[in-house]
Amino acid sequence: MQRIKISERDDWKSQAEALGFNFHTMYGEPYWDETACYQFTLAQIENDIEDPSAEIEAMCFDVVTRAIDDEEVLSKLAIPEDFWTCIRDSWLNREKNLYGRLDLSYDGKGPAKLLEYNADTPTALYESSAFQWLWLEQALERELIPSGCDQFNSIHEQMIDAFKRFEIDGRLHLASCEGSEEDEGTVRYIEECAQQAGLETSFLHMEEIGIDANGHFTDRDDMTIQTLFKLYPWEWMMLDEFGKAVPKSGVTFIEPAWRAILSNKGLLPLLWEMFEGHPNLLPAWFAGDPRAADLEGGYVRKPLLSREGANVEMVRPGEEPLAIEGPYGAEGFVIQALHPLPVFDGNHTVIGSWLVASQPCGIGIREDNSPVTKDSSRFVPHVIYG
Repeated sequence: MQRIKISERDDWKSQAEALGFNFHTMYGEPYWDETACYQFTLAQIENDIEDPSAEIEAMCFDVVTRAIDDEEVLSKLAIPEDFWTCIRDSWLNREKNLYGRLDLSYDGKGPAKLLEYNADTPTALYESSAFQWLWLEQALERELIPSGCDQFNSIHEQMIDAFKRFEIDGRLHLASCEGSEEDEGTVRYIEECAQQAGLETSFLHMEEIGIDANGHFTDRDDMTIQTLFKLYPWEWMMLDEFGKAVPKSGVTFIEPAWRAILSNKGLLPLLWEMFEGHPNLLPAWFAGDPRAADLEGGYVRKPLLSREGANVEMVRPGEEPLAIEGPYGAEGFVIQALHPLPVFDGNHTVIGSWLVASQPCGIGIREDNSPVTKDSSRFVPHVIYG
């Protein structure tokens, strides 16, 4: 694994904007960055990322199987009791999941370590899938990268195939919150995948969803919503006023309710408890567990429910603690052994391993000047060579 400096395409910004990738620049700084790329060997991808991702996903299913019948676990995860039956039923009814992203620390040498699982509302999908592949094709054509480079990326094709297997009857509604360009861009891309799978779709904002007299969700035209893809966290929905209507709404949700177990940072200590010593896991405990006091080499304190690095505290031996501000933490925290991200040319690098229908199918790489990955962290493409 290497970080290689390369020339960028002189027209990439105009291409991005023409394709609707309008969040390529954030806060005046580049989000998409093709002045470099990460190079992997095929063995590194297959043995160190793809196979472990599939194994981690299987272990996560074992956690869900345990959690749905364990009230103590559901309580530790701060999941409202009103939703326990809904979550259990969604798992037992085998409601299909669409996609997720495992965030891994990997330097090309040792085993990749799971940092967390974005199992409910992961973003960075479009750039990982379509725009990264377009970059590869054009970089090869323009001889910006060596001939023979490939990419671990079948995300787009897998998304289309997954939608075909959902067997959706009628219209698929897709929603994101109003005012988030990145979220809407992600959902618009997912809608495109659904349309290519032959589905009839409608996009709307979460704020536009209504509830009729029978407790059914409706769209702007008062059409009943039967299947809803929502880029809106389950933990938010569970606390919303209209969320009380979810269990009896008759809506098939993508992602299904059981994904709330996996999108919770409490997954990390549950995995460690069930699979202690697994080479791709880090020691982790719920905050307050006395075993966390035995950690050597530092630790990371993470809220059960948090996004984009908010409210994460990193404690490193011999250094000042690093704390990120944010609105999370009221539900509780987990403590995870510190496993610093690898640093390439001063960039702290995290690998997002994408799974579609629980099958590993690609990666997206983010890098930051600081040890904590945030919403402003840069996206850098990758290649397989050698």
